Amino acid sequence: MTLAALLITNGGMKACRRMFAAVLGIAVVTTGSAMGAQEPQQTSRPVFKSAVDLVSVAAVVRDKRGRFVKGLRKDDFIVEESGKRRDIEQFQAEDDAPVRVALLFDVSGSMRVAAHIEEARQAARQVLASMRLSTKPVGDEAAVFSFDMNLQSLQPFTADSGAIEHALSRVAPYGQTSLYDAIGQTARRVADTAPGDPHRRAVIVLTDGIDTSSEMTPEQVAAIAAAIDVPVYVFALGDVSTDANGQAIGALRDLVVETGGDVIVANTPRLVDAGIRRLVEELRHQYLISFRANSFDGLRRVQVRTTRKDLTVRTRAWYFAGGEQQQ
Repeated sequence: MTLAALLITNGGMKACRRMFAAVLGIAVVTTGSAMGAQEPQQTSRPVFKSAVDLVSVAAVVRDKRGRFVKGLRKDDFIVEESGKRRDIEQFQAEDDAPVRVALLFDVSGSMRVAAHIEEARQAARQVLASMRLSTKPVGDEAAVFSFDMNLQSLQPFTADSGAIEHALSRVAPYGQTSLYDAIGQTARRVADTAPGDPHRRAVIVLTDGIDTSSEMTPEQVAAIAAAIDVPVYVFALGDVSTDANGQAIGALRDLVVETGGDVIVANTPRLVDAGIRRLVEELRHQYLISFRANSFDGLRRVQVRTTRKDLTVRTRAWYFAGGEQQQ
């Protein structure tokens, strides 16, 4: 059954909840989980509370030339859930947040072609060079994962650049590809942080985009990553289908856009450099918008836009409302 079909009925909502819990191992309806954590007394950013409290959505705003737009206020934003306007309860503009990223390497056999695996390593090193890996004060962190048919942790989250480089040297291609499954599992690892952690989190996938053996569909993975507030960015190596504007097209792009992330066409050094700068800037400079969660159980579609027609807003497209339906 597809995700869209699951969302139609109450029984489907229950099936969706089982899918979240079974696949990612998260308690989606209890406090203390990545989605149900209690907000601490002091925190630098809004966080998920229980289902009856607040949902936090990170928004990136750009103008028609692709430049970041700063200085917006609460009244400049409109939040809608399934087409219905929602009141904004909390608002914050982040200007220089610390970053925590998971580097997820595709090590399937197809990555041997045209030295894609070495291109992936170099792109990862450029991402790391743009970060501030430090433990004092709260600095950036990175972890390294690889996948073929199974997800492997090569280096847990750390600010130790030497340990990360050692993990990169161990990345080697072999096997088939469970790309979508690996993204979903890695998103859960990134989301598993303490309540009030100020880091902006993301999964960065380095892949040629070929999936041969995933059990989950792109739509299911997109909903999971979006609902736990983990954007997915993909460095697409090799031949990539693009539209007239040079934007990647296909199931993988649809997946990442739903999470609030993006696809970076990485077939030239110039595109890689520009993509990395944009990615890290997006994580550091965001608007954090909180609204009250719906009292109805299940995945909820959310949209954020501004009152200005010349601006575009990118956010995750889903959140999970775990409260019981009111009578």
